[in-house]
Amino acid sequence: MAVNREPILKKCKSLGISPMVMGVGKETKRDPNANKRRKVSDYGMQLKEKQKLKFIYGMLEKQFSHYFDLAEKQEGQAGANLLTMLESRLDNVVFRMGLSMTRREARQLVTHGHFNVNGQRVDIPSYRVKPGDEISLREKSKSSVKFKEIIEATKGRVVPKWLDMNKDASSAKVVRLAEKEDLDYEVEEHLIVELYSK
Repeated sequence: MAVNREPILKKCKSLGISPMVMGVGKETKRDPNANKRRKVSDYGMQLKEKQKLKFIYGMLEKQFSHYFDLAEKQEGQAGANLLTMLESRLDNVVFRMGLSMTRREARQLVTHGHFNVNGQRVDIPSYRVKPGDEISLREKSKSSVKFKEIIEATKGRVVPKWLDMNKDASSAKVVRLAEKEDLDYEVEEHLIVELYSK
């Protein structure tokens, strides 16, 4: 499987994303003129929004375009559907729960089988959770030094409203599907829809 090894902070700067969105570093003062230095075409803006989402969720083009195709087939707006689908991935849910430092780490931890969904071990990072699902850290993993360090380091992370988190049990229930208002970054998803509809 292909792996994106591009430096995270450098990519964040080029896409205008705060490193905090990626779970890395501290909030830095952003240069308001950083992306206004030269005129960007409509295509350039659309491409940048797509690259931003692909980078945040750690996907390559083939997988991302597959998600877009699924989002288009669902009822409602394709852009909103796409964001909901990306947020409902198991690796993202683990990151949102504060049980990993970054989404990359969450993907690895899920692959290594540290999490249960509704009591069943799931090791597929792209597994999509549904309202009512309960995601929990496996009993064996709770006692590991690694998870104790992660939980200590992510204490201050805000858990989104669509997850009902039980920090003591290291588990969370999906109350509803995520919406654009729940995101901690800005995205103009309509530009991605325009890009793919060409």
